[in-house]
This record gives sequence, C-alpha cells and structure tokens, in this order.
Amino acid sequence: MVRVRSCRGARLMLSALAVAALAGCGAEADLSAATADATRPLKRYDVVQSLVSNGQVIVAGLQAGAVLVSADQGRSWRREALGPASLIGLTRCPDGSLLAVDFYRKVWHADASGRDWRSAAFDTPRVPLTVACDAQGGWWVAGTRAQIAHSTDQGANWQLTDLGEDAQITAIRFVDAQFGVATAEFGLIFVTEDGGASWAARGAMPDEFYPYDALFVSRDEGYVSGLAGQVLHTTDGGLSWTRQSNASGAPLYRLFLHDGVPHGVGAGGTVARLDGEAWRAVPYPDPLPVFFASGAAVAGQSALVAGGPGGLLRVIATPDR
Repeated sequence: MVRVRSCRGARLMLSALAVAALAGCGAEADLSAATADATRPLKRYDVVQSLVSNGQVIVAGLQAGAVLVSADQGRSWRREALGPASLIGLTRCPDGSLLAVDFYRKVWHADASGRDWRSAAFDTPRVPLTVACDAQGGWWVAGTRAQIAHSTDQGANWQLTDLGEDAQITAIRFVDAQFGVATAEFGLIFVTEDGGASWAARGAMPDEFYPYDALFVSRDEGYVSGLAGQVLHTTDGGLSWTRQSNASGAPLYRLFLHDGVPHGVGAGGTVARLDGEAWRAVPYPDPLPVFFASGAAVAGQSALVAGGPGGLLRVIATPDR
C-alpha cells in the first residue's frame, strides 16, 4: 500500500525547515576563512605554469593573470596582478631582468627584483609556446608554424623568421652569443650559429619525437624530454641522439640545471635528476599525485621550487646523491 503524507504533516515539515533557515540567516556568518584565503598571495584556483630564478628572486607565472614573486628563497610570496594574461614561459636575461611569454601574444618584462612589469604585443607566432633572452638582451618568442619572432628594442619592433614547417617549436635556447637551438614536434631541430640572423635544420630526433622541453649545457651537449617519460641526449649539437633511461617513468615537462646537474619535473609530482646516464626520481616528503608544470633552482640552497595546478607551489630539498 502506498502511503501519502498528509498535507498537515507536510506543512509541519516545511514550517520546521523554514524556522531552521531563518535561524541560520539570523546568525552572523563566519567569513574569517574566506577573508584569510582572499589575503593569501597563492589562491586555490591558481595554476603555476612557469618558474624562473635569477639569484635575487624567484618568479612564478600563473594562468590567471598574475605573477608571484619571492625574495626569500620561496619562504614567502607577493602577488602582482597583470590583467588578462596567461604566462606559459619565463626566462632571465643577462642583466638579471625577467622575461615572460603570454599565451595572448604578449611578452612581459620586469626588473631584476621582479617589479615594474610591462607588456609588449606581437602578431606572430599566433600561438606562442616558448621564450628566450640572448646574450645581448634580445627577446625571442617561438611557437606554432615553426615561426620565431625577435626583438632588439624590448618589443617595440619584431622581426619574424618563418622556418617553413607546419610544426610547433616548444623550446628555444641560447647557449652563448652566437649559438642557439630550437626544438620542435616531429623531431625537428633548428640551429643558429650567428646569433639568430639565420636558422637551419640540423639532424633530427628519432621517431618524430615530440619534445616537451630542451636543456643545452653547451654547444655540443643537450637533453630533450618528451612523451611517455622519454629523454634524449646529444653530444654533437643535435646531429645525433641517444635515449637515456628514465627510472622515474614520468614525463618531464620542464628541464633545468640545479647545482650544475640537469633536473626535471613532471607528471605525478615527479622530481628527477640525471645520475650518470640515467634519470632517477628525487625523493621528498609528502608528495602529491599532481603534475608539476615547471620548476627552478633555488639559488644558494640545496633546494628547488616546483609548481602546478590547484595552487601547488612547493620548495623541495634536494639531498646529495
């Protein structure tokens, strides 16, 4: 038999709920938690996309139109809003100033203290993916359609190099005043030996390798990370490549030097470093199963900083091997 609650019973239930609701409205709301969160420089919705250190400050580029700057080796941070921006890459220039590339076709430049951020727009590449600063302080941006933009006057004017390939350049790096490398999808490598006046294809990475990041420590020696945890190594400037073991098993999204040793951060909260001819995970306390999008060395410390989604930004001690 189906039971139907009487109208009187329903009215009593609604009345009780209404009284409870009114009592809740009458109480003073506790906004302390919300207020505390609003005053924190790092928000729970932040996505840390890029990191760089110039020895004076550490800077984190965020997806939500801001940067975080630490002048005390990552112990505390200040937030600086930039407006509509998504900073997908950061680098330092020879004078210590900082340069960021914005997904919305801009670069942002700041002084060595991470202050006075100013933007400059460019037209191409239409989707920028990587940024570099050369030995003369020139700015370089590369991205889709194998296009490279260069400015010698802090973004007032840009010169475009089109390499004629339908490929994404994911990393551009300068080793010295003359030699630079750009790595792209389909295993493509482009090299300049005249300070960027001209670029030419050189060799190829095997199996149309898709590079996440590249780290060159000299004209001859470099490392490139890619899909499925693969890492490639060259000792002849990119003419030939060999695969290196990655015992961490994780894709490494960013490569950088820390204490003179190649390190990488990536999937599953992985921190890895090169040990001989193999990449091995660096253990650290309380790891989270969240990817690190970027990382950077902490100057003067046996530590690095790594960041990712969900307001993830951690300083991680790196014990001696």
